[in-house]
Order: sequence, then C-alpha cells, then structure tokens
Amino acid sequence: MFTVIESPTIAGCCAPLTDAPLDEAQALELAVVLKALADPIRLRIVSLVATAPDREICACDLPAALDRSQPTVSHHLTQLVRAGILVREQRGKWAWFRIAQPQLDALGQILGS
Repeated sequence: MFTVIESPTIAGCCAPLTDAPLDEAQALELAVVLKALADPIRLRIVSLVATAPDREICACDLPAALDRSQPTVSHHLTQLVRAGILVREQRGKWAWFRIAQPQLDALGQILGS
C-alpha cells in the first residue's frame, strides 16, 4: 500500500480553479512545486519514474542512471517528495518512488495543459 504524503503545495488550491487567476496563496504553493522541478537532475528523475515499465523506480537504480552519487540522488528525491511530486514506499532495504499523479494533474490544470 502506498502512503501518499499530503504536501502543503498544490493539493488544495487547484481543484476549484477555472478561469480565475491565482491568488497569492495559490501562487506561493505553486512556486514550491515549480522550484522543486526547476532542476535538471530532478526533471530527469521525474522522467525516469514516469517512463519506467511499472511507472515506479527503485532509488538503488538512480545513481547509475543519473551518474550522480547516492547522497546527491537522495537529496533530490527528498525535495521531490516534499513538494508532493513523488510518493515514496519503503520495501525492505530499498525505497521505491512513483509519480504523485493528483499533484501533477493539478499542476497541469494551473498551467492550462
């Protein structure tokens, strides 16, 4: 069972959004998510997870795929989880990550995709 970590980001701000502009609180919440995505390594991590066969990836596979050290990858994963972009599940020794789809759907709504 996955534990979805509710983040103080887009989770509540986007659902009622129609054609109205963002208010200050919504803009601040969205900025947290965009800041987390505004890093090439984090974008690559999200891309790797999104294109993985089961749409999930083990943290153990990322250092080699990204040519980065484990502590660096761990830092980026933590930022993505805190922003509500990824969901983490512990399986024994390893952490597995999936896209937090509702969060990305809400981001797409705001950006008008």
